[in-house]
Amino acid sequence: MASHSTVAAINGLTSRWAAALPPGGTVLAAAGVWPLLGLLADAATGPARQELSAALGIPVDDAATAARDLLSTLGATRGLSLALGLWTRGTLPIESAWLDRLPADVHGQLTGDPVSDQLRLDAWAAKCTDGQIDAMPITVNGETLLVSASALSLRTDWIRPFTPGGMEAETGPWLGKDLAGLYRSTRLLNRVGVADTAAGPLTELQVIGAHGIDVHLYLGTPEATAGQVLTAAVATLHNRRAMVSGDRLPYRDPGPGLSVARVPSEDGEPMLHVSTVPFTVDAHHDLFDSPDLFGLRTAADPSQGHFPGISAEPLAIQHAAQAMTATFSAHGFRSAAVTAFSGIAAGVPRHPFRAREISVCFDRPFGFLALHRTSRLVLNAGWVTDPDAFEETSCDR
Repeated sequence: MASHSTVAAINGLTSRWAAALPPGGTVLAAAGVWPLLGLLADAATGPARQELSAALGIPVDDAATAARDLLSTLGATRGLSLALGLWTRGTLPIESAWLDRLPADVHGQLTGDPVSDQLRLDAWAAKCTDGQIDAMPITVNGETLLVSASALSLRTDWIRPFTPGGMEAETGPWLGKDLAGLYRSTRLLNRVGVADTAAGPLTELQVIGAHGIDVHLYLGTPEATAGQVLTAAVATLHNRRAMVSGDRLPYRDPGPGLSVARVPSEDGEPMLHVSTVPFTVDAHHDLFDSPDLFGLRTAADPSQGHFPGISAEPLAIQHAAQAMTATFSAHGFRSAAVTAFSGIAAGVPRHPFRAREISVCFDRPFGFLALHRTSRLVLNAGWVTDPDAFEETSCDR
């Protein structure tokens, strides 16, 4: 998988991006943005190079190699697909040294006709995400000389599926809504845990998927914001000592959405009961809304060129955006993100035993991270505010 420094850098960008999130449900993939920033940084000069290096979180001289390695390793990981595309106008001379550092067969041509170019770019986005994203997140025009894009798709099936049903929230913003619910029980108490974080107590549920790709759900206090919960969640990935697992949690209510009790049992074995909701979250992020976060403030200044490593012609960033979707269901999780930059000139039976029983319920807004299990690389991060509604036929699907 990616190197430790690259994982730390991408997860750091995820945390900073999450901290800047506006209210509402959303999903983001810093892993889709980061390699594009690395390839730009490698070709940049002056303040733009310094700002991109700061956003990357690694020395800029290592950026291109790290970006290529990330593209290669993610693309070779089962359950993941990562494609890179580069399109340039024939009138823009491209430095061969920079092209040689890109993966093979990624370079295409822009015709200069915005309509036909847009159709080709949109078709690329749809093809590379199996139709989950049907259009490029940016729009080309007559001034567009260069487009660089990444398409990151993720699919994992749960090792043990959930049972669908209905759910009624007892408190909070989902109270009174007819919600779809997902349920399952396991004897593995360490799938749940609680960490004491700067945002307050944080409950984590690990949902284990195939191919080493998991999704963790996070419930904070009712007052905690999306940014606070997700930033704290990423921090716990690298500080597992802070997480107290279910077999060591105190009784009663040790964390948000949690209850721990000692109950009569037929066999004396512990049990974890999980209740959550299915959801689909869509988002469109204009990276220029937070130019300093992505190191794009100077790079977007069209009064001068910033990327002599790409072309002898002066270039500036015209647009930078990400479109993303993520779906959590009874059987698995799938997501897709397309990130693009464009450049312009410039019952009551008898129970003889007693056992630990834990119940965890996600019945109000919560966060999630999709990650590579062994490296702890965060592939997606999101916040759920509008779960799926319950339909009578949903249990029969």
